[in-house]
Amino acid sequence: MGREAFANTGGQSRHVPVMLQRCLDLLAPALEQPGAVVVDCTLGLGGHSEALLTRFPEARLVALDRDTEALRLSGERLAPFGERATLVHAVYDELPEVLDRLGIARVQGVLFDLGVSSMQLDEADRGFAYAQDAPLDMRMDQTAGVSAAEVLNTYPPGELVRILRAYGEEKQAKRIVAAVVREREKEPFTTSARLVELIRDALPQAAKRTGGNPAKRTFQALRIEVNGELSVLERAVPAAVKALDVGGRIAVLSYHSLEDRLVKQVLAAGAATTAPPGLPVVPERYQPRLKLLTRGAELPTEEEIAENRRAAPARLRGAQRIREHLERDV
Repeated sequence: MGREAFANTGGQSRHVPVMLQRCLDLLAPALEQPGAVVVDCTLGLGGHSEALLTRFPEARLVALDRDTEALRLSGERLAPFGERATLVHAVYDELPEVLDRLGIARVQGVLFDLGVSSMQLDEADRGFAYAQDAPLDMRMDQTAGVSAAEVLNTYPPGELVRILRAYGEEKQAKRIVAAVVREREKEPFTTSARLVELIRDALPQAAKRTGGNPAKRTFQALRIEVNGELSVLERAVPAAVKALDVGGRIAVLSYHSLEDRLVKQVLAAGAATTAPPGLPVVPERYQPRLKLLTRGAELPTEEEIAENRRAAPARLRGAQRIREHLERDV
């Protein structure tokens, strides 16, 4: 998972946003006009935002992130662009309220880069990564919500099984949860290393030999639950489509199949006619609102993956608004 590769060498940060050039090219026809507004719904370390402001010098950027540390760091990075960049502490399903507060009726471009930012993965004390011991937190906004430790220590067993199956696609969910419940009664979970060790011990040998680190799916599931990622995304993508002006474009980078499926469904629904079958002429209100800009999901190139290994699971989908907002958008 993850967005920008984040390396620190001699105090210098190096940022490699995933599929950057393709995202810029997808959005370009809508952002080259003077006065265009583009929304980066997942600001992170600001790599995509910086590139958008650089390539489209007449565009204005509104960027959202729920992570206060990401806002601080990207604020420093985007400071040279002055008033062209407006950074907002918000979750991306709050997009309609943010635009309303800023007095922006319609936007010309929207970018989502989903998943965990590399900064969150690389900072040990955030508890996102299973490769190093850390407090089990996983909140993208550390000022709100319940931590992963609280989920593990307090959720009923049946709910934990559901989360691991639905969000982690973990086939061994029952085994893992049985071990968690047994261990949490002895002592509550506080750190990631103990959970990783428990998962290794709970899984059969065959399950340990496939798909990388055996804790990966459980950590993904906990992160999605803690941050409400899928329910937020379910609200956010339709809201972003609705905010687009005619001719406006949306690009969405997903990092696992659950996200990508949800994005695909929203964009495909917008690109389909809703007319009852058999109508000789399809009335305007039933015509598609969107035109798909990608054939299925586009994948990163081998060169991109070599430069940024976290780009490997990325899936990019894009669409363009082709009709005015109608009653069925509401």
